[in-house]
Amino acid sequence: MSETKPFGAFSPSGSVARIIRWTRAASDTWLSKRMTFLLRRIALKRLAGAPVDIETFGAKMRLFPYNNVSEKRVLFTPQFFDPLEREILESRIRDGFVFVDIGANIGAYSLFVAMHAGAGARILAIEPQPDIFDRLVFNIRQNSGATIKAVDCAVADKPGEVTLFIDPRNSGESSVKVVGSGQASAIKVTATTLQDLVGAEGYKHIDALKLDVEGAEDIILEPFLRNAPRTLHPRLIIIEDGTERWQTDLPRLLEETGYREIARTRLNLVYERDA
Repeated sequence: MSETKPFGAFSPSGSVARIIRWTRAASDTWLSKRMTFLLRRIALKRLAGAPVDIETFGAKMRLFPYNNVSEKRVLFTPQFFDPLEREILESRIRDGFVFVDIGANIGAYSLFVAMHAGAGARILAIEPQPDIFDRLVFNIRQNSGATIKAVDCAVADKPGEVTLFIDPRNSGESSVKVVGSGQASAIKVTATTLQDLVGAEGYKHIDALKLDVEGAEDIILEPFLRNAPRTLHPRLIIIEDGTERWQTDLPRLLEETGYREIARTRLNLVYERDA
């Protein structure tokens, strides 16, 4: 039912609106963050399962902040949502920017780029989870200037069908590798390779790639870097740090392919190569 109601039907009000304003203004201190967690729990209880329509990163989004940590962060504390990564990404945006977002979730990264890159950008947002994909598409449609194409598939080392394990506690941690929760459910989804994906779009280059697939980054990136033309190698790569789960030494492979690490955060590694 929520998808049939126009944006704004679930705008926050009353105490929930006040809590969101406070958490979005919170500072990066231990006490302030503890307060945001407490207030967030209060707000979620008062929302009672309803979505929230709100603007974040200059984009309109409908968020379901319950079993998806990404949606909780984007709703309550967007200032803490990968701030360094977004700063670096924004500084590289130019006319005709090409961005590929693998593991797009509800579209926070893709919409952030769209709001800064303008109508000339080409943005590809890939999300294999059916429910999350529907939310991604809804969010894209609320922003008329967003030049984002959403694709509902997984990305793997070969095309075909793969098993996607969905974590019921946090859908953002779902992966084609077995996730930590013993309660994870499994569904079959269509998969393609990164090279086939960008080839089908006719891309001649990629300015930036964001890769967040819960430990499966290696099975996507290794064959692409080894087999794709160097002209397709992204200038900038933001990759979730899955060092403990990767079967390939990705940092070494990236360095061998001409990349250098320019940033390391709590969650991600950022690599860049010279033009």
